[in-house]
Amino acid sequence: MDNRPIGVFDSGLGGLTAVRELEKRMPSESIIYFGDTGRVPYGSRSREIITRYARQDVAFLRSFDLKAVVIACGTVSTTAIDVLKAEQDIPVFGVVEPSARRAAERTRNGKIGLIATRASISTGAYESAIHALHPAAEIFPIACPLFVPLVENGRTQPGDVVIETVVRDYLTPLKEAGVDVLVLGCTHYPLLREVIGAFMGPEVELVDSGAEVAHAVGSWLETHDALAETGHSGLRRWCVSDSQQGFRDLASRFLGRAVTEPVDLVDIERY
Repeated sequence: MDNRPIGVFDSGLGGLTAVRELEKRMPSESIIYFGDTGRVPYGSRSREIITRYARQDVAFLRSFDLKAVVIACGTVSTTAIDVLKAEQDIPVFGVVEPSARRAAERTRNGKIGLIATRASISTGAYESAIHALHPAAEIFPIACPLFVPLVENGRTQPGDVVIETVVRDYLTPLKEAGVDVLVLGCTHYPLLREVIGAFMGPEVELVDSGAEVAHAVGSWLETHDALAETGHSGLRRWCVSDSQQGFRDLASRFLGRAVTEPVDLVDIERY
């Protein structure tokens, strides 16, 4: 048993969808979350900048005594995970491999859609991970740069003409291609699940990268006897790099519950 916390980070608040899944799967675990809200989004940045930011994010989280780090960010998971794993002496989990595994297992016709940030798409990391498991798969990647800012601004509900228009514009090629699995390759995107699912139709399975990484973390902790004690009161600590104002309201949408714990402001450039 190991009651030390899990550190989770993202460029903004999208990674809270992974926290939600971690809470659902392992309610006894303590979690420290850092959202780099002062520098969001990462998806349009260069590889060098993304790697520098990710190193700072991990350095801040490692100021706590952690047992694992979760990169709840598709962009960092596709561009900097190898660097971070090599530099850390605790497990580092990203969203790519678990999501790729699920997509490869669930496709029936071998046609897999992928939506993510431009930076994630440009690396080819998801495609490589899926092809390693399903060499014959045909993958259709689409960059969706407007999704993150729209989600961060609360434009996620069915009936919102803005998000429905953007979803239709981005995803029509995937629908026409006949994909039967669609990877939501950014942890912001599960908040658009209802809108995306309605457009793609019930025959298309959506792969939630936050849920898949939570499953991977839980499996690893269980296998290595590193789960928190049953009944342990899991603590939450929320940290951001920009104003805390409005965090609770927006974070509550991502988590699906009220946020009552304190929110700390972090000078991330110190790390």
